[in-house]
Amino acid sequence: MNTVRRGAAALAAAAAVLGTAAAFPAAAAPSPTPSTGTLPPGLYGTKDPTYDGVWRQSLAFLAQRGAGYQPADQAVNWLLGQQCDDGSFASYRADVSKPCDAKTMRDTNATAVAVQALRAVRGQSAAPSAIDKAVKAGSDWLRTVQNKDGGWGYGVGGASDANSTSVVTGALAATGVKPVSFTSAEGHTPYDALLTFALPCSAEDGAGAFAYQPDKTGKLLANADATAAATLAGLGKSIVATKASPEQPPACNDLSKPTAERAALNGASYLAKSLAKTGHLTLPPMPGATDTTEQPDVGNTADAVVALAAAGATKEARPALAWLEKNSAAWAKEGGPAAYAQLILAARATDTDPRQFGTADLVEQLNATGPAPKTPDTSASSTSDDEGSGFDVWWIIGIGTVVGVGIGFLVSGRKK
Repeated sequence: MNTVRRGAAALAAAAAVLGTAAAFPAAAAPSPTPSTGTLPPGLYGTKDPTYDGVWRQSLAFLAQRGAGYQPADQAVNWLLGQQCDDGSFASYRADVSKPCDAKTMRDTNATAVAVQALRAVRGQSAAPSAIDKAVKAGSDWLRTVQNKDGGWGYGVGGASDANSTSVVTGALAATGVKPVSFTSAEGHTPYDALLTFALPCSAEDGAGAFAYQPDKTGKLLANADATAAATLAGLGKSIVATKASPEQPPACNDLSKPTAERAALNGASYLAKSLAKTGHLTLPPMPGATDTTEQPDVGNTADAVVALAAAGATKEARPALAWLEKNSAAWAKEGGPAAYAQLILAARATDTDPRQFGTADLVEQLNATGPAPKTPDTSASSTSDDEGSGFDVWWIIGIGTVVGVGIGFLVSGRKK
């Protein structure tokens, strides 16, 4: 949920330094073509994986399992092979024959989502013991790099930010770990860190929102991407969350003693108001850009839809979903696997059939970006939405429309 993603990581860092409140597109930023002209077998997508290889692979897995598919063994093995001996993952390792060393840029976001994805595919994997080992090692590593305040930064030792803390928190919850039990050596939980990024309802600008990080003066500036991510994490949900029931209109309410859940609901209120204006979020112009026209932010609009549905505000999310159905095709084609996954996630969260998403079959489009998954196992039983595996109500609705045809996936791309 996720969220300023891979290709925009540097832009997000720049925004934090410059004090802007920008939310950057999740998966639409183009990445360079690999100089070799080839990609590793088993990897999803056709673009350079340097900044998002593990991320997009993991999202594809979560999407396929949520639809009943099992990723190809080749794809699972590729992801397992990316893990360092200490349990961490980098964004991408081009040469896995060389062990990770001090120069390897370990990535908390990639590690968290890979742990969640591997846990999701474990049930039908040919090597469940290897996956169990990888999941435990990844979770253990995340504990070793947790900051004193209970949160995480994008890289080891980096200051905590709302997006990274939320991705890790959601992944922990999805793998059966209670975030409140995942404390730093100083006794702080991930929720303690998240609350430090929450703007009060009394704020003149961005009431109820979350900031990515404080700016250089310590001020919190509303960030829609961080708000969508933190809303899910504060509710104890991951990037594969579905709608909450019963529904409740979002409202902002400051408590004398703030809780992560209350802050998450306040975040949903901010997102609902932001979407109500145009049906979508917007990207402010980059610092120094000559074109000052605001552009639609497709990826974070999709994330906001998921967050609202998870908070019980599906009614408020539906106009944005309708906007996505009409306006996301070109963005998704450019963004690739993670972009298709974000849209499928938004559809799933609102009980919408992603095979009839406007004029697009998102499932077919996502399946075409990687190794053909195994045939859906119709005997699979339902699991909780945050495990990202098995079948659910969304799958049943889809199969009623496309009898005998497997359904394929859901998720998002996210990062700082």
